[in-house]
Amino acid sequence: MRTYSGDGRPADRHRGFERALGAAVHVKARREHGFDGAFDVHHLGYLRVLSLETGPVRLSRTPGLVARSPADGIAVALQQAGTAALTQDGRGTALLPGELSVIDLRRPFCLEQKQRGRLCVFRLPARVVDVPPARLRTVAGRAFAPREGVTALLVPFLERLAVRAAHIAPSVGDALSGNVADLLAALVDEHAEDDDDRPGTARDHLLPAVRRFIDNHLGDPGLTPESIARAHRISVRYLHRLFEGEEVTVARLIQRRRLEECGRELARAAPGPGSPTVSAVALRWGFPSQAHFSRVFKAVYGRSPREWRAREPREPGPLSAAVPLRRSPSP
Repeated sequence: MRTYSGDGRPADRHRGFERALGAAVHVKARREHGFDGAFDVHHLGYLRVLSLETGPVRLSRTPGLVARSPADGIAVALQQAGTAALTQDGRGTALLPGELSVIDLRRPFCLEQKQRGRLCVFRLPARVVDVPPARLRTVAGRAFAPREGVTALLVPFLERLAVRAAHIAPSVGDALSGNVADLLAALVDEHAEDDDDRPGTARDHLLPAVRRFIDNHLGDPGLTPESIARAHRISVRYLHRLFEGEEVTVARLIQRRRLEECGRELARAAPGPGSPTVSAVALRWGFPSQAHFSRVFKAVYGRSPREWRAREPREPGPLSAAVPLRRSPSP
């Protein structure tokens, strides 16, 4: 643990924080005898892990300091004890124990520890996170509690990483730094607010494209909201927002379209030699399990697939009306 006491030189404490963060910072103590704190730093590949114990102190990058000393980094601040206040991009939040926040070191910010406490900061090069600055701007300076979503995965992972950082082999550290970058990108993807999130021309052309994509890939059992979002280079969150006014979720639309095509194929041919089996039809349209397909089909149409195929007339009427539009989290 590298210790900086109140009678240490200001230049030393500045250099210590700057080396740890990879960015020039102002350090201002909130006590009569100056800064009193201790921290240690570990490197895991391109990830820097800074564990800090300190009394009341303010760390900041002013607009002037950012202009004089640019930095290309993103930090995740994980509050472990005490309370801190973070301000960035005009947004302020209180960091309570167990909560984390994202800091863009390329822009001004202020992180103030209100009383003696403990904080872990994980610093990554911005290029490895590969998040557009405009999207990151909508997430930076907000507090995230580990109750659900990506934060519920990221917080315990970072806590354990901070404890074990000194004992992790370099080869393992390289892989773990990539895991942190991926989870951070996922956190931004989950919570970012894009300009495209508002209805407009982007939605008008993207929604039909998504529907066409679903129709063209119904036979792929891997067709999911995640795969659709990746194919269109949008977030899953934005994909779901596209369908907010459609009275049907993405997952329900996939299920509905698959059932429609299965129903049509089953109704076109009477059972007998040469006719495709129910299992083959289900598999062709993306249902990997016949049992699951049969349950869903009967729940929607009121008949089993075999009963549906045996009915008259051979050509079915409109099927979409038979499929409920009830919102559901998964097919």
